[in-house]
Amino acid sequence: KWFHTLKMRVDRFHNSWVGSHGSVREWFIQFAQYYNFQRPHQSLNGRTPVEEVTN
Repeated sequence: KWFHTLKMRVDRFHNSWVGSHGSVREWFIQFAQYYNFQRPHQSLNGRTPVEEVTN
């Protein structure tokens, strides 16, 4: 699921991207933060990966 979510986001990003490699790196860092710390996951009963690891 993580790869599918990432691929969808990357595809959207490529369709609208105007920038440098640094902006791609920054986008990926922000996405990883969102995915691991904010986005609830159905497979984790609505918890984030960080909540799953720390509890």
